[in-house]
Amino acid sequence: MTTDLGSPTVSAPDPLAPAKLGPLTLRNRVIKAATFEGLTPKGLVTDELIDFHRRPAAGGVGMTTVAYCAVAPDGRTSPGQIQWTDETMPGLRRLTDAVHAEGAAVSAQIGHAGPVAASKYIGHPALGPSRQFRMTTQNFSKPASKADIARITEGHANAARRAVEAGFDAVEIHFGHNYLISSFLSPKVNKRKDEYGGSLKNRARFALETARAVRDAVGDKIAILAKLNMDDGAPGGFWLDESIRVAQWLEADGSLDALELTAGSSLLNPMYLFKGDAPLREFAAVMPQPTKLGIQLVGKHFLKEYPYTDGYLLEDAKQFRSQLTMPLVLLGGVTNKAVMDEAMAEGFQFVAVGRALLRDPEMVNRIREDENLKSLCNHCNKCMCAIYGGTHCVLNPKPANPPVPA
Repeated sequence: MTTDLGSPTVSAPDPLAPAKLGPLTLRNRVIKAATFEGLTPKGLVTDELIDFHRRPAAGGVGMTTVAYCAVAPDGRTSPGQIQWTDETMPGLRRLTDAVHAEGAAVSAQIGHAGPVAASKYIGHPALGPSRQFRMTTQNFSKPASKADIARITEGHANAARRAVEAGFDAVEIHFGHNYLISSFLSPKVNKRKDEYGGSLKNRARFALETARAVRDAVGDKIAILAKLNMDDGAPGGFWLDESIRVAQWLEADGSLDALELTAGSSLLNPMYLFKGDAPLREFAAVMPQPTKLGIQLVGKHFLKEYPYTDGYLLEDAKQFRSQLTMPLVLLGGVTNKAVMDEAMAEGFQFVAVGRALLRDPEMVNRIREDENLKSLCNHCNKCMCAIYGGTHCVLNPKPANPPVPA
C-alpha cells in the first residue's frame, strides 16, 4: 500500500497495466529509456534503427524512446545524429509506424549536446554557458550568445512540431548529463554574469523557457516529458536541493506531463549514472582521436567505477516524489518486477529501462510469464562502447550497426 500526495491510501498500481501519460494511454508503465543507438551513419533512419526500436516494442514495453534527436546542427553528439530536417521525416514516419504496429507508443528525445558535442567531427563549435576545456575531446566550449539561446529554444519547439508530423506520441526534452540546458543549470559549468547565470532562477531560465516553448508549440497533441539531472555527480555541480526547486518550477508552469529523473555528467563524471564496470580498454579501442588519447591519459580518473545495485537512483528520486505531485519516471537499475513494484509503491508512475532491454528486448513479455525473472544484464557497461564498434550489448549484438563515420 502507498499514499499518493494529498489522497487516501490506495493500492500501488500494477506496472504492467495500462496507464495515462498526458494525452496518451500506454499499455503499461515500462518505458524503454533513450540509449544512443549509433544506427544513423548518414543522419537518416535506417532499417537497423527501426528494428532496434521494434524489438522492445514487440517485447512488451509501453513506450520506446529514440535517443538524441538534435534540435540544431551544432547540437549533435556525433556526425550521424538525427536532426529534424525534411530529409529525415519519411524515415521517422516509417519508424513510428513500425513501433505502433507492435502495439507500443514511441517518444523522441530532443535536445542539444552543448559542451558534450565533439566539435571536430560535427563541423561546429561546442556551445556551453561559459568557455570550458573538455579533456576527452581536447577542445574548448564556446559561450552561447543570447541569439544562440533563442535559436535553440525555438529549435526545441520546431522539433516537437516535427515529432507530431512524424507520428511520435511523445517527446522527451533533454535536461540532463550536462548537455546544453543541463550545463546551464550547473553552477560548476555555468559562470555567466547575465540573466542566464548566477542565481538558480537565472540558471534555470533556459530550461523553463524551453519547456514552455515546446508546450506552446504542440499543446496536448503529444505527451511532453523532460529528463532532469538530480545531481551532476561532481563537487560544486548541480545538486538535489537545486534540482528539486527546478522541478517545482517546471511543475508550477504546467509545461510537462512527467519528469524522468537522472544523474551524472557526460562532461564531469559519466559513470555516475550507470554504476557497474568502467570498460576503459573497450572505450579507448573504439574511439577516434583525440578522444582515444584523452581516455588513455585520464580515463581512470574520468570513467570511475561505482557499485551497482538494483534501483540505485530510487533513494534520491524519493526526495522529489515527496515534493512534487506530477508524474515521475524512475530510472536506474530497473531490471526486474520487484524493482518496478517498489517504484510503484513509492509513488512513481512509470519506470525507464535501458541496459536490461539492450540485453533482452523481450524482458517485459518474459516478466509477464514469470514475475521472478532475473535480468540477463550483468552491468559490464560494454554496451556503452560496443555501439561505436558495430554492435550493442556484447552478449546480444543484434542488430549490427552500420559503420559510424569518424
